[in-house]
Amino acid sequence: MAKDYNSMEDSNRSSNRNIHELSDPSRRIVLKGGLGSALGGLLAPLAGTLAGCATMAGDGSLLGFKSVPLSSADKLTVPEGYIAEVIAAWGEPVGLSGDSPAFKTDASNTAAEQEAQMGMHHDGIHFFAQDGSKTGLLVMNHEYTDDGLLHPDGMKTWTAAKVHKAQAAHGVSVIEVEQKDGKWQMVRPSPWARRITARTPMQVTGPAAGHALLRTAADPSGTRVLGTFNNCASGITPWGTYLTSEENFINYFNGPDQPNAHERRWGLRKGGAGYRWHEHDERFDATRHPNEPNRFGWVVEIDPFNPSSTPVKRTALGRAAHEGATVAVTRDQRAVVYSGEDSRFEYIYKFVSRDRIKPGGFRENAQLLDHGTLYVARFDADGTGRWIALVHGQGPLTPANSFADQGEVLIKTRQASDLLGATKMDRPEWIAVDKDGWAYCTLTNNASRGTSGQPGVDAANPRANNTMGNIIRWKDEGDFDGTRFRWNHFVMAGDPANERAEAKGNANGDAFGCPDGLWVDGRGVLWVQLDMSTSAMGKGDLAKLGNNAMLAADVRTGEVRRFLVGPAGCEITGATATPDGRTMFVNIQHPGETASERTSPDQPRGISNWPDFRPDGRPRSATVVIRKADGGVIGT
Repeated sequence: MAKDYNSMEDSNRSSNRNIHELSDPSRRIVLKGGLGSALGGLLAPLAGTLAGCATMAGDGSLLGFKSVPLSSADKLTVPEGYIAEVIAAWGEPVGLSGDSPAFKTDASNTAAEQEAQMGMHHDGIHFFAQDGSKTGLLVMNHEYTDDGLLHPDGMKTWTAAKVHKAQAAHGVSVIEVEQKDGKWQMVRPSPWARRITARTPMQVTGPAAGHALLRTAADPSGTRVLGTFNNCASGITPWGTYLTSEENFINYFNGPDQPNAHERRWGLRKGGAGYRWHEHDERFDATRHPNEPNRFGWVVEIDPFNPSSTPVKRTALGRAAHEGATVAVTRDQRAVVYSGEDSRFEYIYKFVSRDRIKPGGFRENAQLLDHGTLYVARFDADGTGRWIALVHGQGPLTPANSFADQGEVLIKTRQASDLLGATKMDRPEWIAVDKDGWAYCTLTNNASRGTSGQPGVDAANPRANNTMGNIIRWKDEGDFDGTRFRWNHFVMAGDPANERAEAKGNANGDAFGCPDGLWVDGRGVLWVQLDMSTSAMGKGDLAKLGNNAMLAADVRTGEVRRFLVGPAGCEITGATATPDGRTMFVNIQHPGETASERTSPDQPRGISNWPDFRPDGRPRSATVVIRKADGGVIGT
């Protein structure tokens, strides 16, 4: 997620009543502080094997490694018996024909060079296999830029060229990787290599395509948008495409002195969050182009195996500060897409396709995500919940409430969800689905919960001043398209020593805070990645938790072990693996981040110098390749 300058925060001022105010929030908690003793028999044991390899440790656990200790050091730590190597750092050439020069340690690469290099601040990632587990494409998001590192003098001067370079460092990278002589490396040149940036042409499809609220002077059709940015978590489809989500997009726009109700609900404000693109690219000035912000906040579908294809913004999935798009498949072969909206007091969504998935890959499913029903979640105090349809003409979603048609419902997804009485959540971020059909969602934190003028605790969000966060889960009734579900809290983050006495007793319940990234591997292990804000690390409840880390959870028992600790100032985000489970790819984002990241380039190595540790260099986001020294399956 973007850092402390998120203007989309706390924009939910809807008056719909908090439906759990009278409930006992502790009654739905399954685990506390990473402990698994309370889980009992709520989950059936996960099945089986992966590529013929044993999946259990000697004690019957899915987790066969020893937890690594907490650390505040500027290094990457993995368990004994594991090897971690860096590839694809920010600025590395991606492998285009006529590729750009290598990364320059003083950050003096031009915008044109950056367009052919890995973007900044790696995030959601997926491995698309080509030759089994030896060769494939890595596709990853680049969430935002630290302009203090991106340019030699940061923002001390501000030019059109710097805006262009910043836009080039956003978006998505597609690279080819291979395992050669026992080591993973980028393949350069590669026919599949591609950079998608904040200036790449995109197509808009679905019910909002061509809507009056999407039309601009540059695009009177309302169907062609330049670029995608602030891309955070990602998803993949069964037909082989990559879904990238536009999260805190509003931060990039300059708003009017007095925004209207729609603009206020989305957090538009004068000056945005300091990216200053509007000073040299007028489409980011919403006072001149008020519809331009409406063209962002969508899930974008990309075909990684067709470098000439046009990315598609799928409006049927709704407009939001999307953290990701996780796809499940119903028994009758329809696609279901879960997504969270990473802002305080926002919502969890589900889209169910109208049509079935067809054989034949993307070509046969090119319109599948354009037709279906979008729902928003309501969590009831008795441990059940309801998916409420966002359909024009149903309930309050009528012209009388400023919804002229279905396109407007989707453009104003937040306002529609307000009127439908959805549950206001504590920063719902990544979502993952396990082998038994449980969907897990990280609620990273919400220090505003229970403060003056803000919603109080409820069953789904049981902590006031929720600095630690938690993971909630649900299972839809019948199938993934069910409109009812049952839910509970999988884990309440924190230090087990500080929790209720009855929750103590699991020595492997490792302390952690601010869960963010989620991924379920082929064995059924739930991998949890942390995003404690750099400005909050070492303070208050987070004082003893060190750097951000990645943990593994056995969902059958609730056991949680710390697998990786990142370098100073970083976020751990994005995980994927080869089909045989023997290689994992993890993204390390913004090592060395500081509170003044976009304006102070004078001490680029003041917090971190990972991964290069050059005396004249600067910290760089990068992908880490992790393997077991004995060649075994990760986590066993």
